[in-house]
Amino acid sequence: QVQLVESGGGLVQAGGSLRLSCTADRTTRTMGWYRQAPGKQRELVATITSGGSTNYAYSVKGRFTITRDNAKNTVYLQMNSLKPEDTAVYYCNANTVFNSYWGQGTQVTVSS
Repeated sequence: QVQLVESGGGLVQAGGSLRLSCTADRTTRTMGWYRQAPGKQRELVATITSGGSTNYAYSVKGRFTITRDNAKNTVYLQMNSLKPEDTAVYYCNANTVFNSYWGQGTQVTVSS
């Protein structure tokens, strides 16, 4: 079992920035962020492997940056130039060889 603790969500105006953090209680492989807006399915935002390879949803490329600190078992999501359509609950995801784990979610609200 992997426990994930997220932080950093909140309310921000359009064009603003937020930084999300997610810490795992042990070493994991690929980590990432997903989001779910009301009435919509959960979607990938960005992922990063333990080696630092990244993958982004087209809608956030150039605005969001995912990084990780393997020594701290922590993944970050720097979100810049936020838009109202980025409003969602953001979930941290972490994978081991056998399982995939989810955080509790953190709300990000972008006002216009």
